[in-house]
Amino acid sequence: MSSTPRLDPVDPTARSVFGSILGHQPQLAKAFSALYAEFWQRGELDHITKETTRLRNARITDCGY
Repeated sequence: MSSTPRLDPVDPTARSVFGSILGHQPQLAKAFSALYAEFWQRGELDHITKETTRLRNARITDCGY
């Protein structure tokens, strides 16, 4: 997996390509943001475990975000 986007950003001057890509589907972006917030605010795992897992996954998948 690569951090190279398959779609052009909506705003090519945006700092975050990820957020700009979601700009193609505003309702999807809103739903993703709500899900992502829920993930970080609640759940069985503590924040440190979630962050460690996120960083490990980013390293394995060569994620640039």
